[in-house]
Amino acid sequence: MKKLILTLLAAALPAVLFVKAGAEAPAAKAAASPAAGELSALADKLAYGVKETPGIKLAVLAFPYTDERASQGPVVVQERLTTLLAGAPKVTLIERSLLAKVMGELKLQASGAVDEETVKKLGQLLGADAVVTGTLNDLSEGETEVNARVVQTETGRILAAASASVKKTWKDAGSAVKPPQDYGSKPLVQVAVLLDTSNSMDGLINQARTQLWKIVNELVSSEKSGSKPVIEVALYEYGNTALPKESGWIRQVSPFTSDLDKVAADLFALKTAGGDEYCGQVIEKAVKELKWSPKSDVYKAIFIAGNEPFTQGAVPYQQAVADAKAKGIFVNTIFCGSRQQGLAEQWKAAADLADGDYANIDQAARDYDVRTPQDAEIARLSSSLNDTYVAYGAGGAEKLESKKEAGNFAKSAGFAVAAERAAFQASAPAAARADASWDVVSAVESGALKRDEIKKDQLPPDLQKLDKAALDKYIDGKLAERRKIKAEIVRLQAERKAYIAKEEKQRSGAKTLDKAMIDTIRRQATKRGYKFSD
Repeated sequence: MKKLILTLLAAALPAVLFVKAGAEAPAAKAAASPAAGELSALADKLAYGVKETPGIKLAVLAFPYTDERASQGPVVVQERLTTLLAGAPKVTLIERSLLAKVMGELKLQASGAVDEETVKKLGQLLGADAVVTGTLNDLSEGETEVNARVVQTETGRILAAASASVKKTWKDAGSAVKPPQDYGSKPLVQVAVLLDTSNSMDGLINQARTQLWKIVNELVSSEKSGSKPVIEVALYEYGNTALPKESGWIRQVSPFTSDLDKVAADLFALKTAGGDEYCGQVIEKAVKELKWSPKSDVYKAIFIAGNEPFTQGAVPYQQAVADAKAKGIFVNTIFCGSRQQGLAEQWKAAADLADGDYANIDQAARDYDVRTPQDAEIARLSSSLNDTYVAYGAGGAEKLESKKEAGNFAKSAGFAVAAERAAFQASAPAAARADASWDVVSAVESGALKRDEIKKDQLPPDLQKLDKAALDKYIDGKLAERRKIKAEIVRLQAERKAYIAKEEKQRSGAKTLDKAMIDTIRRQATKRGYKFSD
């Protein structure tokens, strides 16, 4: 196990215990509090699961709600389980005061998600052999499902797991949601796009091709803790008979990457062919195959679009969506057709299971973009921006050529597409991070490479002849030119967005992919603590 997060067991699953089939768990000593009685069976199962390690020291964490609501529940369940497990034979509990102190030192919330490395640190600092973690999920107004696991601190192995339904005896703080603590030094956004590429979906693919940059720029306009997020996008296609049947006619086109020029190129390379569309299976693959961050402050979302019943295939969508929710991933469904048909074919039901949004779009719509007075000038500045890059390293020249080709490719899709791409290149930290691997100017600007670390033999031939002072002057000139161009693009993009907003108010426009995704992104990212400029 490379990563560990607090995960939910699917709501439909019964309590699970990792012991031999047919074995019965002995009853742990009941707690004095009658209110804790409903958790007794769960505590019994957890205690029985660790019976082979007598004297085991456990630290019980708080149990957060899956929707991260402010509530007394997480601490109430933590306290009751601590009391119940304290009565189990041969189990030692870490005092909550010591737990709170150590969690504070590690700058973690007691109810937050922890990865494998953090579990190990908790074990070392607390002297704990294992931690008890879990989540809460309301089944009804008065009943909550509790999912719990005992995780060994040294190895990250799950020693026992169980779930139970209990009556709510606590209060929630209305509908207010407290954004999770920012665990990372840089805000991160991960979005996986799952596109149906069967014969009937050419319109959907065309919308994705022309609207990618507009969608990611909405994310770039956000900020968290004073920083813009790094954006990673992954792409899957499904329902295409040109793909192997054994794969379920599903292909991972691109894993998570911040190189969005590559994602754009991959979109333009997609071709449609008829097939069966297995929504549950493609979601399952995306959840299991992609490297999702274990941090709860990261905005993680799946957007799946198609036009066939959501129920097709051997993998039940309910299980696949529950697994996504367990990792803190929103699952959003976009039906290409009438809203009522999408409802009947379970697209909304799937989204509801993971706190996602359901939308329907007209994939045949051709009026994708509003042309603005700023488009042509932004496209020109984008070309000028290419002149500020200096290839570095063995693959630098090839990367620079690919970047120029990507710009030309965007222009061929229309001035509006080229303008949106240029805006991303000018303002997104993800773009700068990707360029630093092959462009010496970006590497110096981002701090990835110090000036005295530059190897002259990795530079273009005409720059290898310069002494250090002349080379520094040359790089400074490129940096100054780049900053001026980027600032002008950002200014023009602000004017462009205002123009588009005014135009869109005057005409209703078709329901398209960008509109469905942008509304959802704003709402969900806000739950993760992101703020958007108006």
